[in-house]
Amino acid sequence: MAAPIDAIDVKRKTLIEFENTPFACLDVEVNSPTARGGQTLVRIKMRNLLTNAVFDKTFKANEKFKEPDLQIVPATYLYIDGDGSHFLDQESFETLTLTEEMMGDALDLLIDGTLIQIHKYNGNPIGLQLPIFVELNVAYAEPGARTDSSSGGSTKVARLETGLEIRVPPFIKEGEKVKIATETREFAGRA
Repeated sequence: MAAPIDAIDVKRKTLIEFENTPFACLDVEVNSPTARGGQTLVRIKMRNLLTNAVFDKTFKANEKFKEPDLQIVPATYLYIDGDGSHFLDQESFETLTLTEEMMGDALDLLIDGTLIQIHKYNGNPIGLQLPIFVELNVAYAEPGARTDSSSGGSTKVARLETGLEIRVPPFIKEGEKVKIATETREFAGRA
């Protein structure tokens, strides 16, 4: 078992367990009082890893947190049905199911066989992490190019095999495979 983490030692990206829930620290602010005997306070901006809610909470510097029982396991996307989205754990070969809330809008970037990372808390799946880039086929691309003055270049709309619509350069055609940045959902090049 890992040693408890003092609030004063929490840094950005630290994972902590508070009220039996895993949190990721997004930002930390330490306030040391100028008066003698004053309590040093630590204000932590944190994300609930189960609900994705973000909030600020202030703790005394000596308050302690447990390290959450979190695992990240590689998994392959299989399919979606009424129960949720199903993935094959690449280590245990069991099927893991994520609900619609856990998935968010990640389905726009997933096709059968896509390798992702599943986050597990106390052995149960709670969310996923997409790769930096995914490769998807262009199902439809506008025939001509339209000038997009906001980006300073010429782009056109393309619909990918998942239904996601993005802007691509005019030379991209239907049937081509393109690389998409998962964080920005923007065209990153030909695959």
